[in-house]
Amino acid sequence: MRKALTGAALLAALTIIAAGCGGGDEPSGTATPAEPATTAAPAESATTGTTVAVANSKLGDILVDGDGRTLYVFTKDQGDQSACSGPCVDNWPALVGDATAGTGVQASMLSTSMQASGDAQVTYGGKLLYYFAGDAKPGDTNGQGVGSVWYALTADGNLVKQKAAGAYP
Repeated sequence: MRKALTGAALLAALTIIAAGCGGGDEPSGTATPAEPATTAAPAESATTGTTVAVANSKLGDILVDGDGRTLYVFTKDQGDQSACSGPCVDNWPALVGDATAGTGVQASMLSTSMQASGDAQVTYGGKLLYYFAGDAKPGDTNGQGVGSVWYALTADGNLVKQKAAGAYP
């Protein structure tokens, strides 16, 4: 029973976060703000960038940062310009700065794109990379499929469309 209640609470929290991040029918940044998640983005995302590597997860082999934290893409981004604004930025911090290719990553697919904020956001295969504030530790994939617009990436730059093993619907 406790597991079911925990799952229901997680699903409710993810639904609220998705509403503030363009997961619904409203444009990004215009939905009622969700409470920001309490887990802060990794320190290196603030300004310095990191290593981008491939690691095995519940989703298979996916892109992670140098600390093993899952990296995501937002399908509502317009090319190399972020569509994440307002409360979305609190829940989905961008990976910014310089990034180097780690194990399994194709260096030729790794780049940056200057955003309206003035930050150079890291891209992989032309897709902007983000963290999810709801991932508490390395290896977490809680952002996978949120709002049907946030997905992890494979080493060849494709979206991972399956749900994490043990994930709630």
